Amino acid sequence: MTEVAGGESVVFSGRLSVAAQPWLADHVVNGTVIVPGTALVELAGRAGEELGCALVRELTLQAPLVLADEGGVRVQVLVGALQESGARSVAIHSRAHDAQDWTLHAQGELAEQTTEPGFAVAVWPPADAVAVAVEDLYERLGEIGLEYGPTFQGLARAWVRPGEVLAEIVLPEQAHADAARFGVHPALLDAALHASALGDLLPAPEPGRPYLPFAWNGVSVHAVGATTLRVRAT
Repeated sequence: MTEVAGGESVVFSGRLSVAAQPWLADHVVNGTVIVPGTALVELAGRAGEELGCALVRELTLQAPLVLADEGGVRVQVLVGALQESGARSVAIHSRAHDAQDWTLHAQGELAEQTTEPGFAVAVWPPADAVAVAVEDLYERLGEIGLEYGPTFQGLARAWVRPGEVLAEIVLPEQAHADAARFGVHPALLDAALHASALGDLLPAPEPGRPYLPFAWNGVSVHAVGATTLRVRAT
C-alpha cells in the first residue's frame, strides 16, 4: 500500500501467478487460465476496505487478466482521491514480467458501505421451489468453453422458481484454509454465479462463446471466511 505524493490517491501492489495461487489454474476459459472477475471484485473491495470505502458501487471489466503456466503478473489497484460525494475511483492494472506496458482490466467506483443485508433464509429452500439436477452442469459448461477445475465446482444443490434460482454453494475442502484470507473466496463467489445457468435467467449459450460476468454493482460483504453459501439469483 503506497500513498501517491501530491494527492490522496493510493496504490495497492501485488503479484499473481499459478504457482503462488494454484487455485487460479482451475478457472480456464477456452483453454486459457483467466483470473475470474470475482477475484478482481475482491481486490477492489479489499483496497476500499483499507480506506473506508468497502462498497464496490460499480466495477466494469475492460480486458481479461490472463495467466501463463509459468511466471506471473504484477498487479496494481489504484484508488483515487476522496470525492465530495464520499466515493473514490478504482482501477486495476497488470503487467507481465516480460512486458513494458500496463494493461487496464477493470475500473469503477468505491463508496462507504451503508446498506444491511436483506435476504431472509429462515425457510430454506422455500416451499414452492422445485429442485433441479446439477450433476451434469459442469460438463455442459465445459462444452461451451468454461472449464472449471475442482476448486470452482462448488454448486451442490439448486431449486428454481419463475425468474429465480436458489442454490447451495460449497467451497471444496482443499480451499478451506484460504477462505479467511478473503471477504468471500473468489472461487466460492464465482460458483454462486454458476447457478444463473439454471432456470430461465440467461439465454442459452453458444459453443465456443461462453458468457462471463463483466459488470458488478452494489457489491458489499457483511461476513468473511465462509466456506458455504446460500444463494438467491434473480
